[in-house]
Amino acid sequence: MGGSEDNVTEVPGLRETASRLRVAIGAVKRRIREASAEGELSVPQLTALSRLARLGPMTTAELARREQISPQAMGATIASLETLGLVARSADAADGRLSILGLTPEGLAAVRSGRNAVVDRIVAVLDRSFTEEETEILAAAAPLIERLADLL
Repeated sequence: MGGSEDNVTEVPGLRETASRLRVAIGAVKRRIREASAEGELSVPQLTALSRLARLGPMTTAELARREQISPQAMGATIASLETLGLVARSADAADGRLSILGLTPEGLAAVRSGRNAVVDRIVAVLDRSFTEEETEILAAAAPLIERLADLL
């Protein structure tokens, strides 16, 4: 099914699929950036909250590794989420020198609500321009795209 990067034999159409995904995901990222309203959570903030909701408490370093960004960049994101009361730190039971990040009830509510201008806009476009079958296909593809992002 999968292959290594230096594998010379390629599944037919794999390069085209990869290229189309890169272009499409890039376009979606640009439009999301353009549509983000002032005062909303940023994409890195939402990503960190979603990751903590999905995978559970972890250190800032572990979260940074999973997002493939520097611990300093993740630290800034986490600091802003702490200021907003969406993330809280607790001492690691196994190693008191480490801080474990977890969602506060407000952070969990922010993730669960999924309410922001961009999400509202995506919901409106899906409702208006996609069939129920197409929406189901996108729902099935979302975990695959998340896994692709994790593996890149």
